[in-house]
Amino acid sequence: MYSPTTRILTVLELLQSYPRLSGAELADKLEVDIRSIRRYVQRLQEMGLPIVGEAGPAGGYHMGRGYKMPPLILTDQESVALTLGLMLLRDMGNFLDPSAIIGALAKTERVMPVQLHAQAQDLQMAIRFHLRLYQQPVELRYITDLSQAIRAECRVHLGYEARDGQVSERAFEPYGIIMNEGIWYTVGWCCLRQALRTFRVDRFQSLSLTDQTFKKPEAFDALDHVLTNLAQGAGEDEVEVLLLTTLEIAQQACPPTFARLEATSEGVLLRRGAYHLDWVAYGLMQLDFPMQVRKPLALRELLLKQGQKALAMVDTSQTRISP
Repeated sequence: MYSPTTRILTVLELLQSYPRLSGAELADKLEVDIRSIRRYVQRLQEMGLPIVGEAGPAGGYHMGRGYKMPPLILTDQESVALTLGLMLLRDMGNFLDPSAIIGALAKTERVMPVQLHAQAQDLQMAIRFHLRLYQQPVELRYITDLSQAIRAECRVHLGYEARDGQVSERAFEPYGIIMNEGIWYTVGWCCLRQALRTFRVDRFQSLSLTDQTFKKPEAFDALDHVLTNLAQGAGEDEVEVLLLTTLEIAQQACPPTFARLEATSEGVLLRRGAYHLDWVAYGLMQLDFPMQVRKPLALRELLLKQGQKALAMVDTSQTRISP
């Protein structure tokens, strides 16, 4: 059976192919009743397409004079989604050339109906995203080449710089790409280590696709693997924080993908790895119970600096803080 969306698009194609079609002619071609044709035409008009309906024996439907069908048809919500998505990419920074995103926005607007074009411009004028937290720059070609390899399930050859600065050559079978806490990761099978490995894309020195193929495990969840791996201690800094609360409350506030939790006689011990402590500091500040940072020292210094900065923003002598 044809879906309503398919029939709506068919009505549009027919009206572009014929100077004029009556409701009965359209109904006959689509094998539906005239009432359905009226609904389809109304939906197209709501999308901003200039379809003219004329009553009478010689009446019917036709496209507005001089109108040419744009190569892209978007509903109201699709237009908002596309515009906001491009704006988000623009304001993320450190990933795509801003001129490429501005160009994509301009080209998208050119093929929108007048009503949606105005809406897209309204969104761009009214909305700004503040997303410039820490982000590690990566070369776009690594993301696109990895994506191609994942889709085609083909092995890649990469040059990778380890934490200590040593560069190694590896054959790698990528399963997915994840961006977490400002850093791009890829996870898959490392042929050198014969095990699952997670690599930081910003440490790639080279990448090339090969003609060797592989089969990705069907149930593998790349996002869950990377988050769990980080929570279990992967990273350049090992974080250890004593949470002065119960294990039950800590588990409600800290999902397993954020950190490992262990009940002790002193409280709950939180452990995790981190590549950038700003994200960890931000996460800890959202927890609504007391805690003691045990390591690393850099995290303690960072939180102290942020606390001093916060205190400097207010006049504590005139501010009453509720217990």
